[in-house]
Amino acid sequence: MKKSSTLILISTFLVLSCTQIEKLPDNKTVIQTDNAPASIGVYSQAIQFGNTLYLSGQIGLIPETRELAGDDLESQTHQTLKNIKAVLEAAGYTMSDVVKAQVFLDDMDDYGAFNDIYTTYFTEDPPARAVVEVSRIPLDAKVEIMVTASK
Repeated sequence: MKKSSTLILISTFLVLSCTQIEKLPDNKTVIQTDNAPASIGVYSQAIQFGNTLYLSGQIGLIPETRELAGDDLESQTHQTLKNIKAVLEAAGYTMSDVVKAQVFLDDMDDYGAFNDIYTTYFTEDPPARAVVEVSRIPLDAKVEIMVTASK
C-alpha cells in the first residue's frame, strides 16, 4: 500500500471516530433527593445516563438526622434499602428496575441476616449481585449498597 493511501485511510478513520464521539447523547442527569441522605463526600446520589441509573453507595443514614438508623445490621440494612428506593423513585425508577447490586458488609458472618432483609425488597427476579466483606465502611456503618438500574 502506498503512503498516500495509508494516510487517507488513517484520516478517514480519525474523522469517522470523531464523528461517532460527537454523536454520543448528552443526556447525563444528576439525581438528588431530600428523601435520601445528602452525600457525605464529593459525589452525586445518582447519575442517569440514557436509560441507565447509577446509584452511589448508600448506607443506613436517616435523611433528616444524618445519623445511622441503629447500631445493628438489621436497622441499617432496612434504612439503606429505603434510601436506595427513595433515590430510584426520584429518578422515576423502582426496585424492580435494579439490574445489579454491589453489597459491602463489615462482617461476612452477617450474610444470612442481610439476605433475610434483602429478599423482602427484591421479591421477584432479584438483580445480579456481589457481596464482599470490607474492613471499614464510611461512618463505621455495617452495610453499604450501590445499585444500577435500567429501563
